[in-house]
Amino acid sequence: MQATAYTYDPGTRSGQVLLDDGTPVPFGAEAFDAGGLRLLRPGQRVRIETDGPEDAPRITLVTLQTF
Repeated sequence: MQATAYTYDPGTRSGQVLLDDGTPVPFGAEAFDAGGLRLLRPGQRVRIETDGPEDAPRITLVTLQTF
C-alpha cells in the first residue's frame, strides 16, 4: 500500500503517514527499522505494509516508494 510521510521524529524513529484518503496512521520504531531507512522527510511517498483490521491498521513496515 502507498502513503505519504506526514510526521517523523528521528529521536524516537516514529511518526505518521497519510493514506491516500487523508487518514493519518501512526507507525513505531519497529516499522521504521524494518524498512531499513535512516531518515524520512514529510511529503515523501512511502510504501507501507499493515497488519490488523482495515479500520485500525497497524503499520509493520515503512520504506520509500520506488517506481
